[in-house]
Amino acid sequence: MSHPTTIQARRVYDPLLRLLHWAIALSILALIATSQLAELFEHGPYEDTLWNLHIVSGYVLTAGLLTRLLWGLVGPASARWRDLWHPAVWKDSLKNLRLPGTHRSGHDPIASLGYLFAYGVMALMVVTGLGLAASEFQTGPLAAWLGNAGWLEDVLGDPHEAGFALLLGFIGLHMAALVFHQWRGERVAQSMFTGKQYLDAENEVQHD
Repeated sequence: MSHPTTIQARRVYDPLLRLLHWAIALSILALIATSQLAELFEHGPYEDTLWNLHIVSGYVLTAGLLTRLLWGLVGPASARWRDLWHPAVWKDSLKNLRLPGTHRSGHDPIASLGYLFAYGVMALMVVTGLGLAASEFQTGPLAAWLGNAGWLEDVLGDPHEAGFALLLGFIGLHMAALVFHQWRGERVAQSMFTGKQYLDAENEVQHD
């Protein structure tokens, strides 16, 4: 005997949060593409243009990340940083080696760890990227102070490359998780398009 479904669509994510999500995501893709193409066309006629596009993409990421930081302080509940902070759930999951048995509107508690990690890596990329733009290309807001500090390329280059590798890893895991949820019939991927989440009203827990 089939039971009536309790799945309900709820508008959770606000338009600005979704816009910031895509601005950050697209800027990261642009950063990846321009850096790899610049390496491919090294010493060629397009190298400077590609690096300039890379730097501009970095400015977009910086603006998006700063706006996301502020929106996390003053935005609606699902945009707040506390919606990503679930130490009790993390402790329980680690202690009992299990995933949460209930779902909530807003960010998934376990996925939130990945998002916080990604934001931290993005901040590292922004700081090191601005330093490299100033020291290597004499451009950007730090150029007046660091434009002649060629030694910074050696200091900041490795952390910037490490951040690049970590972001690639996060993107791969993020896409794999979306495919997994889609395979399970869970409508997760569309939430950053429509702002809606589809939740089981009987098993849903409220915001902390």
